[in-house]
Amino acid sequence: MKIENKKQVQNRLRRIEGQVRGLQELVEKDTYCIDIITQTSAIKSALSGVEDLLLENHLDTCASTQIKSGNIGKAKKEILAVYRLKRK
Repeated sequence: MKIENKKQVQNRLRRIEGQVRGLQELVEKDTYCIDIITQTSAIKSALSGVEDLLLENHLDTCASTQIKSGNIGKAKKEILAVYRLKRK
């Protein structure tokens, strides 16, 4: 993984970790359900951003290396698998 991407991913994961701790506190305090749902949506969105960074890194490094070395089938299979996961 590229160093710059790794730092971005780590920072975002730390932020998400804080969001999850905050979410636990909201549940403990019996916060209004809609407020909790709003926070879970924000966390899902943040995780999606992490996935996007990881996929971008994979395409820039691993997948492009596979394609350059002639292993197009493997790169295509991985990209499609991730695409299918993201659609769920």
